[in-house]
Amino acid sequence: MAGLALYEAKEKGRGRVVTYRAGMVEMAERRRVLEGELAAAVAAGQLELHYQPLYDLPDRTLCGFEALLRWNHPRHGIMSPAEFVPLAEHSGAINQIGAWLIEEACRQAALWPSHIYVSINVSPVQLRSADILRQVTAALDRYRLAPRRIEVEITETAMVEDSPEIAVALAGLRTLGVRIAMDDFGTGYSSLAHLRAFELDRIKIDRSFVNASQADAGAVAVVRAVTAMAKDLAIATTGEGVESEEQLASLIALGCGTAQGYLLGRPLDVDSATALVRSQQPGQRGDRDMTEHASGGLLAAFAS
Repeated sequence: MAGLALYEAKEKGRGRVVTYRAGMVEMAERRRVLEGELAAAVAAGQLELHYQPLYDLPDRTLCGFEALLRWNHPRHGIMSPAEFVPLAEHSGAINQIGAWLIEEACRQAALWPSHIYVSINVSPVQLRSADILRQVTAALDRYRLAPRRIEVEITETAMVEDSPEIAVALAGLRTLGVRIAMDDFGTGYSSLAHLRAFELDRIKIDRSFVNASQADAGAVAVVRAVTAMAKDLAIATTGEGVESEEQLASLIALGCGTAQGYLLGRPLDVDSATALVRSQQPGQRGDRDMTEHASGGLLAAFAS
């Protein structure tokens, strides 16, 4: 039982004390079973990508999607990556899953107009693998996809923790022409030195700052500082988790270039995302109305 507490402490990071509590045995068994099932999830066709719209500001023009991984488990239903990606990283299944995600995201992006890009989340475990450059290169070639239409996202914390090793992989991706984004900016321990070292193309401002910006002067100051700094460094910015018109107006006023969130569109299955893309093409009626029709009420349980 002490071993279970130790395992959880390691999973949650350094400097933590965890004591055994009721239910840990059952949780450990569930993790063990899920780890075993993950290895077969790709071959069984249980993985899915859902797509959350990204909009250019201030005119709210659809410019891309963030591809969000889901596991359609035969017993547990739709599972978010927060539930199974740590298990996949621990078991090593993340490399197989990540390869599938890269392939599927590139395949789908190739079916959409050339101005639409797809952003994919990449685990630091993948970036430590020599296979990732080969996987991305092969997928881009296979679908004749311009590299600029794929954007790789990695969390700020992961960049800082493994900066020397990950920087090499990210540099290789940038050489291909793939864009690099730092996700959840403001939640880790980054610095100007890290921003320069990684040669980022985009900073994604964490939802916690966007959500607090209407009531917290400090949050507004952070967003203002980030957008100003990014502009000086020629780095694009995206505000995450926009849920109100007031939040969106604040991002626009502060110079944020792109936004995503429930106000603009929830994650969509591939058919609904394609319908949204088509509704935005010239000559289609009522872009705003069509956007709301395509995204409203769908997949309400999924967070961005």
